[in-house]
Amino acid sequence: MGQHPFDISYVFEYFVKLLPSLKITLLIVFSSILIGVVVGLLVALPRLYQIPVLKRFSQIYVSFFRGTPILIQLFLFYYGVPEVLKIIGLDISKTSALYFVILTYSLHSGAYISEMIRGAITAVNLGQVEAAYAMGMNGYQAFSRIVLPQAIAISIPVFANLVIGNLKDTSLAFSLGIMEMTGTARTIGALSQRFVEIYISLALLYLLISFVLQKLFVYVERRLHRHESDTMATQREHSGRRRLFHKFESISDIPSKEARL
Repeated sequence: MGQHPFDISYVFEYFVKLLPSLKITLLIVFSSILIGVVVGLLVALPRLYQIPVLKRFSQIYVSFFRGTPILIQLFLFYYGVPEVLKIIGLDISKTSALYFVILTYSLHSGAYISEMIRGAITAVNLGQVEAAYAMGMNGYQAFSRIVLPQAIAISIPVFANLVIGNLKDTSLAFSLGIMEMTGTARTIGALSQRFVEIYISLALLYLLISFVLQKLFVYVERRLHRHESDTMATQREHSGRRRLFHKFESISDIPSKEARL
């Protein structure tokens, strides 16, 4: 705990001081997600198309990045990659730690994104693809027009959790000296000895960003599902009309039955 009594006014003061470091955090998050999408797609393809050797490599890759803590991955890439490249005569020891952080988070995100892509594509009904082929579409047209839009809509909730989780995981980047929000908060706390106030400010900032991202993904998900919702509503309406019609039909049959008796 800090050496000073709690003062809520410092919470707002430190909140403002943490804002400049927000751009580093967002840079790590969005850069790693963009690169991770490309990596995840490349890793998912061998498992989707059952390519023997590449499928095994993709499984090992996913198992490693999903099965080891990201803090260990940060240390392995930051200290290990320069040593490996020295073998082939490349010296990257003076490279900024930020690049190693983005690389690590990109590969880490790529493992989860590959599973997300694989799960979303396999969740699409294959009967729709067969119907597309029957209508004369080729493989690319069936994938881009039928499978891909549905797979994206299915994967949005998982992707949202991944992005928000990646945002929170960036708090470990300070271990390599990156002055993102957590690193800045630790420095301010050490200088001011007001750890409670600074970490409340940090928590509020993370919560605010997560809330904005969550609302953004909810909006995107609703936009992607709007046609599906309209279709389901129409189906429910038709189903209700059919039930109502059958109900009146059964009622109208009662007198005729009594007359026959």
